[in-house]
Amino acid sequence: MSTSTPLAKRILWGLVIGVVAAVATLGIGQLHPPTLALMQKISAAVFDPFGQIFLRLLFFVVIPLVFTSLASGVAQLGRLDRLGPLAGRTFLLFFLNMSIAVAIGLMMMNTVQPGHHLDEQARSQLMQEYGSSAQQSIDKKAAQPSMSFGTLVEMFMPRNLVGAVAGPSRDTLGDVLPLILFAILIGAAATQLREKERKRVQMALDTITDLMTKIVGFALQLAPYAVPAMIYSVIVKVGVDVLLALSVFVVGCTVALALHLFGTMSLWLRFLAGRSPLPYFRQIRPLLITAFSTSSSSACLPASLAVAHDELKLSPSTAGFVLPLGATMNMSGTALFEGCVVLFVAQAFGVELTLSHQAILMLLSVLSAVAVAGIPGGSLPMIAGLLATFGIPPEGIGIIIGVDRILDMMRTTVNVGSDIVTATVVDHQLRERLAAAP
Repeated sequence: MSTSTPLAKRILWGLVIGVVAAVATLGIGQLHPPTLALMQKISAAVFDPFGQIFLRLLFFVVIPLVFTSLASGVAQLGRLDRLGPLAGRTFLLFFLNMSIAVAIGLMMMNTVQPGHHLDEQARSQLMQEYGSSAQQSIDKKAAQPSMSFGTLVEMFMPRNLVGAVAGPSRDTLGDVLPLILFAILIGAAATQLREKERKRVQMALDTITDLMTKIVGFALQLAPYAVPAMIYSVIVKVGVDVLLALSVFVVGCTVALALHLFGTMSLWLRFLAGRSPLPYFRQIRPLLITAFSTSSSSACLPASLAVAHDELKLSPSTAGFVLPLGATMNMSGTALFEGCVVLFVAQAFGVELTLSHQAILMLLSVLSAVAVAGIPGGSLPMIAGLLATFGIPPEGIGIIIGVDRILDMMRTTVNVGSDIVTATVVDHQLRERLAAAP
């Protein structure tokens, strides 16, 4: 494929090639199982590590980019009183976005009722195959403290900021919430400096942001090759049996996610931002493809900021404030998925959730989605906790773990797409507010 082809098209073609090759491998595997076993081993030994190179380059810049872009976004406001309208609109839209998403997901699950299509044999097979993974998620949830005012203080204001941000090990991303609070405080403090000093601080922050963006550019050059490697590996490992057993659930979730991203968000663009949806989604297509392939809202933050600046021409202060927050808090795809999973597993185990239960589930899905780390598989421990809350066996999460990776890619696409749309809406409304000001 020519390097002169636009990057978005190269990534998209890579995705198509990866899917076709994986489906062909599964077909050959039906006739000659040793070939499929060999390709699964090659995927684990070669394709997965290669995909990780792409992901790790993006993860390298997440922490410094969250800090500098958010601090710069606040500092660029110039006056601290401008932070109120920006933050108020942002958090309101985040809550509305996630609430609408969960409502769409629950309506879909109530309509298609996928849990009733799963026979006892398929359920037992899935539980046997993925039961150990389910137990790990349950144990992880059990180790987390219950939510309280003290827990919130600890989440946002740990005693050791550097230790919390660094994370407990080299294999995990650190806590982003304390970093977000610290970045907002730095930006707010910068607005209190003399104008010359404030601009000097802002220039330093913007320089670091530019450096991180350059590293993202290096990573994106690998994307046309890493994307097919990762999608191929996922499909040949998951196989068709699990997909067939859970097909109604997977299709229902996919349709609900698509309805929210291309339905709800299109209405927001048209009526709240004054933009035409079709050209807009064409502009952000590379970002959506990156989100789909990485399954990480955090890893997509650099690309989101680049698209907001270069393609959408959003105000740097708005994009720098909304997008880092959105990558951590605005998880509409995750909230929708959590609601769908709880209702699906409840149906599979014969547990009836009334309308009042589902209303509580909607609220809890929104709150737990905010607490989910923006990394692949981050929602599973939260789902285990939600299942236990409604008296559903938490082990039931094992039923969906086999298809979680593919659905994770889809819900991350919705998370990231909703973030950039929310930033666009906030930017449009603040521009109108400034234009109307005397």
